[in-house]
Amino acid sequence: MSVSQINTAALNAQNSVPQKNKQETALFSEVLAEKKLSVRLSNHARKRLTARDLHLHNTDYQQISNALTELEEKGSKESLLLYKDMGLIANIHNRTIITAMNMQEINTVTNIDSTKFIK
Repeated sequence: MSVSQINTAALNAQNSVPQKNKQETALFSEVLAEKKLSVRLSNHARKRLTARDLHLHNTDYQQISNALTELEEKGSKESLLLYKDMGLIANIHNRTIITAMNMQEINTVTNIDSTKFIK
């Protein structure tokens, strides 16, 4: 292998590394953005939804995600989300629904700092 071939190979190797890092960074950014918009259900919330025959569909999660984003921007930490025929208590920072109840159970709710009506 000649010196020019070695230099060309070294330059090609150097040029491919930043490209790969850019692609990995872009992919990581997409995954991070997706995670920031996702909504999780705690095991407790899953059990409560099932026991009360309450259902959340993909479109519901999108609306809840939008509400969580708005609440986060306003500095909320624990919120009551009133959505359709249910009340959901959410940890805003973790984007997690921590419990669920039907409307007849919403008499007194404590340990929240905000309420959001989702239309």
